[in-house]
Amino acid sequence: MDNQLTRDFPELAGLSREDLEDMLSDPLYFQAVFHSLSFVKDLYRSQAELGHANEAIAKNNLALQQRLYELRTETRDAFDDAKNLEARWKELDKEQKEVYQRFTPQFLSMRLRHSITAHDDSSEALASAFVQQSTSEFEKSRTGTSKVSREVDDFIKEFKESRKVYHKRALWGEKWANDQVIWRDN
Repeated sequence: MDNQLTRDFPELAGLSREDLEDMLSDPLYFQAVFHSLSFVKDLYRSQAELGHANEAIAKNNLALQQRLYELRTETRDAFDDAKNLEARWKELDKEQKEVYQRFTPQFLSMRLRHSITAHDDSSEALASAFVQQSTSEFEKSRTGTSKVSREVDDFIKEFKESRKVYHKRALWGEKWANDQVIWRDN
């Protein structure tokens, strides 16, 4: 057993049997011998170096702590801003789709057809109103030729403009129906 002890702990090879027994019976003597062993000294030195390294890391971490809190706050604020902007983007995207809806070929075609019908109806109503007014005024007074002439000129001008718009739109509607209108997405 002594051989194994001296093999594992060569520093104890120089101690007598009596010293070894005293070491086992006296805890202070054991501690003194134990702490004088080179591998124990190396172990304590390594432990002290690790402790100093940990202390340096802890000091560095404490030094960086305030900036870390600031960055965390900035990051949270930036994230909140990004979320708000994302929500706003969704709103604007929805609004844009609603606006673009009014400019789709189908919607514009429908508006053109309604406009053609409305202009045709309004010009026909204008003509009917003029004919009824002219007939009743002509029967009332046959002497006011200058007034009637002025009204006729005004009617012709207004009716001509209305029919011009109607025919332009009807021409576009006809071209559209014949696939002669090309829509570009740009």
